[in-house]
Amino acid sequence: MTSRETEPSLEEATPAPAPERHAQRYESDDRRVITRFLGLEPQRIRSVLERVLALPEPRVRSLLEEVRRDFADRHPDLEAEFVRHFHDIRPELDALGPHGPLSEERKLLIGAHFTHEYSIESAALFNPSMVPHPDQRGTAPGATRFLMSLRAVGEGHLSSIVFRTGEIDADGRITFEPAPRFAFTARPVPDKLYEKSLFLSKLYEIDEYHGAAQQILDPLPDHFDYEQLRAALDACAEEADPDGTLATAAANMDFLANANYELRFPEHARPSEIVIFPATELESSGMEDLRLAPFVDEDTGEPHFCGTYTAYDGVRMIPMMLETRDFRRFHISTLNGRYVRNKGMAVFPRKVGGSYLMISRHDGENLYLLRSPHLHFWNSCEFLMGPREPWETIQIGNCGSPVETEAGWILLTHGVGPMRRYCIGALLLDLEDPARVIGRLREPLLVPTGEEREGYVPNVVYSCGPMIHGRKLVVPYAMADLATTIATVDLDELIAALKASGP
Repeated sequence: MTSRETEPSLEEATPAPAPERHAQRYESDDRRVITRFLGLEPQRIRSVLERVLALPEPRVRSLLEEVRRDFADRHPDLEAEFVRHFHDIRPELDALGPHGPLSEERKLLIGAHFTHEYSIESAALFNPSMVPHPDQRGTAPGATRFLMSLRAVGEGHLSSIVFRTGEIDADGRITFEPAPRFAFTARPVPDKLYEKSLFLSKLYEIDEYHGAAQQILDPLPDHFDYEQLRAALDACAEEADPDGTLATAAANMDFLANANYELRFPEHARPSEIVIFPATELESSGMEDLRLAPFVDEDTGEPHFCGTYTAYDGVRMIPMMLETRDFRRFHISTLNGRYVRNKGMAVFPRKVGGSYLMISRHDGENLYLLRSPHLHFWNSCEFLMGPREPWETIQIGNCGSPVETEAGWILLTHGVGPMRRYCIGALLLDLEDPARVIGRLREPLLVPTGEEREGYVPNVVYSCGPMIHGRKLVVPYAMADLATTIATVDLDELIAALKASGP
């Protein structure tokens, strides 16, 4: 990095175009709840079971009816959750010894005792990214239905991914559809196959490789499924392990295998009803800041959506990839490679020059361009841009995937300056060689003002991805990590300002 790339620019700045802020906003709705398993230690589970088993059958029926009356209209299929949670505690029930046949009502009541509600967005709803909705049927000429992903934060600062929908008409008027009453969650289904060499490589990358891992994997074929891995892990548990290395390796391998999975939602579930809630140990402390991009595979011509997000387990931050075609079935996978570190990776919406591209800030401070022949492996890196203006002195990062225009790729950035104020800026990257910056705003495009400064985290405006509608750049952004709104920018004015400012 040269001094020219790091020192503040002194030339007169070309003014950034004035964005139009819109009045609509998405705010957290604490009425939107999901069910979660009420985890207790084994002895407490058995104590609860003994009390429920002691209830006479008429009392079981009346208690279950009371639960139905109070909670059934708050969830799409409450009793199915009770059944799942009953099976979750079945090992502890069996450990109690013979208890006779259980009525279906008693099973449901047992499941209800190990179920609780969680308000997914009671604290905040922020950090949006925006893409055209996969279903544009019924929209008027010149209008676009959009789909927005958001980071929802509930009790305990636990983050999940939710979606909202709306429409932009031909004149640029924006309509937000209200949040639906119900919320659907799904349990993870492990990947069908794992490749042995890649599995070992990922263990190395996350510093969880032990020589014992090779011992566990040796009997497995080059491609194996989760059941085969589980059998190998169970077999190693029966071997002598005086220093615990086998047990450590087995735990890490099971951890990694479960980080790659599918989520399958009902066909009738609308995208705005879907909640992608932390489902694995890797995500146990949250899923943060999905950056969605509409992607067309040049090999197949099939459109789908890719998005990077950060999984957090309370210690490690692991970049992840989410892929979907219809927002009902999702594939979740770890990203791999020496430059898959830190937060804030954003994939380009198509290959450029035959390579997949990604914007990264793996050193926590500067922007980099990554190239790869494979969407999930990133081992090639070029420096793109470091902090250069006073409003981004502390760090610079991306605000989502670049959007393609005839003039080049527009990459929204965020800069952090004095008092940890977050502002949104913009770069213009060459269309055929995005490692070349051909324009940038010297002044921020969006600065937190007025009530935008006050909230969960003050003095922050932040986006995880814009979209283009007509000749407008539509920028969804979070205000103080609390609520979400939209600004629109004249695309031609923005491109002119970027070109005038130069690199």
